[in-house]
Amino acid sequence: MEFIDYYKILEIDKKATQAQIKKAYRKLARKLHPDLNPNDKTAQEKFQRVNEANEVLSDPEKRKKYDQYGKDWQHADAFEEAKKNQRSSSTGNRRSYSSAGGSNEDFSDFFESMFGGAGGGFSGGGRQRSTQYKGQDLNATLKLNLLDVLEDQKQTLDLGAKKIRITIPAGVEDGQTIKISGYGGEGANGGPKGDLYLTFEINNNTNFQRVKNDLYKNESISLYDAILGSSIEVETLTGKVKLKVKPETQNDTKVKLKGKGMPVYKKKGVHGDLYITYKVTMPTKLSEKEKELFKQLSELR
Repeated sequence: MEFIDYYKILEIDKKATQAQIKKAYRKLARKLHPDLNPNDKTAQEKFQRVNEANEVLSDPEKRKKYDQYGKDWQHADAFEEAKKNQRSSSTGNRRSYSSAGGSNEDFSDFFESMFGGAGGGFSGGGRQRSTQYKGQDLNATLKLNLLDVLEDQKQTLDLGAKKIRITIPAGVEDGQTIKISGYGGEGANGGPKGDLYLTFEINNNTNFQRVKNDLYKNESISLYDAILGSSIEVETLTGKVKLKVKPETQNDTKVKLKGKGMPVYKKKGVHGDLYITYKVTMPTKLSEKEKELFKQLSELR
């Protein structure tokens, strides 16, 4: 496996903090995202590499293994286990690998003997052993508008080296991550492929506020409608509905429209609610006659 310098890919120093790694990833991911470079294969491949680098370096445990073992970091646990077995073995003809005094060549020799190459299989008591390892997990981000997630929809994801077609369930939330099994890196020794972790960025392109599965919206009503009552039309995500405003409705009165909120993730036909808050608007530029009538009303009260 060719060594990939993840620090170089993210354009950061090896002593970079987690905050610096996060900042560098976001900058490059925005620059190289397939949506912004639809016909640029080079940018798409770089985008995939940036995701791989972030997946490793943003995880302290994976980063530690990568810093110590380089290209063989995914098999670090196997190396440590074999090293432990060799320490406890009384057999003197086995090769010794020490992380304290060993070199990168030691690691490479060990991994070559375990996972294939000129050295063959790793020998233990004359028996060849070949361990399967799951491939590397990948991370990707998909940007959608709020109106896009009102129904299930199919999307084609460009992962650089390949394209996959997936169905996105209605109701996914901003920041939600879903796992797509088997679409990560190739496994070692016939091991299973890694997984793809897809994170959603939902842009709210409406005048509704979303809180989980519920929606919130302010609706202006006139002073006269608030006092006398009225019938008004309000917008929902699925069209207009009529509402009756009760006489003497107070400012900031809230009414609930059941089932007019967001679809609930992976619950077909189930929706949250829509909450309408009435905002009473005061009349302006009153005529002298209107002022007189309000004065009479005031005296009647």
